[in-house]
Amino acid sequence: MNFDQFRTPGEGIEKLKHLIAKTADRDITIMEVCGTHTMALFRHGIRDMIPTGIKLLSGPGCPVCVTENSVIDKMIWLAGQSDVIVATFGDMLRVPGSYSSLNLQKANGANVQVVYSPLLALELAKKHPDKKVVFIAVGFETTIPAIAVALKSAKQRGINNFFVLCAHKTVPIALEAIAGMDNNVDGLLLPGHVSSIIGANAYRFLAEQYSLPGVIAGFEPLDLLKAIYMIVDMITSSKIAIVNAYERVVSDTGNIKAQQVIAQVFEPCDASWRGMGTIAGSGLKLNEDYVAFDIESIMRIDIAPPIEPAGCLCGQILCGTKTPPDCAHFASKCVPENPVGPCMVSTEGTCAAYYKYRNIGGSDS
Repeated sequence: MNFDQFRTPGEGIEKLKHLIAKTADRDITIMEVCGTHTMALFRHGIRDMIPTGIKLLSGPGCPVCVTENSVIDKMIWLAGQSDVIVATFGDMLRVPGSYSSLNLQKANGANVQVVYSPLLALELAKKHPDKKVVFIAVGFETTIPAIAVALKSAKQRGINNFFVLCAHKTVPIALEAIAGMDNNVDGLLLPGHVSSIIGANAYRFLAEQYSLPGVIAGFEPLDLLKAIYMIVDMITSSKIAIVNAYERVVSDTGNIKAQQVIAQVFEPCDASWRGMGTIAGSGLKLNEDYVAFDIESIMRIDIAPPIEPAGCLCGQILCGTKTPPDCAHFASKCVPENPVGPCMVSTEGTCAAYYKYRNIGGSDS
């Protein structure tokens, strides 16, 4: 695919002219749900281009960031067990829990392995039959199918020392919670990657029940400008809908095969989100056919009561009620090398994006 067609300056300027005209006499707040969108908006300079009347807020679109300390503390506890190998994606390593992090545990001798696929964690279990290999299953619908495939493979191959610590969350129900909050959000820039799995139809209820417009967008400059323009156009014309502006990747129904493999392994459950508390039906747990692969089904994980770092605003930032510059720790006590909260750790984290581009402008938008 030729991505130059999504980076044409002339078309971008025309979109900006339309935005300026439509927002001349009003303010509009748009939440970009996806952390990758947050980074792309900064990287392409779009936050500095759009009219000052358009305020962009980040939402709960970073799976690392929305994982509560109670879950992170369980990961750290598992890493401290002599018969356990913890396998994780790299972005979980430096996330601070209540008292430590996986990175600190690894430095102190814990067997923590970074893997780039859950199937590699499965191979790790095959190579170490004397250990319990626990994959840290954190993520949204984008990564859940691969974990489901790994679990199906473990069952088929009889690899009985492979487990997951399951902390999966699903996006649409969390957006329903966002829609009911007092955060003054007028429209949603909906995620591209997640939507490729669940499809555009999964968000229709936001427009129908909450009168909240949304546009599914790609990650190139014109993708983002077009999506912002479409959201503003719907708001100013009072024609509320969910629009798929990423049709080259996303369909109305999504990836049916991926949805089927998820349903074969997981079932809905309540889940706790950082900043939002417990949201009914917003998580996934292993169903009865696969529950034996849940590490908590064979081990009692004994952790101290979780605590949050004093003054950290990650929870409010994820809900769109605060921005990183509102936090007293931002860019002082809390930096990527020494994060106070998870939003400064992940490559999809809002604080990480604001910090990386803090000297370019637009970080208070």
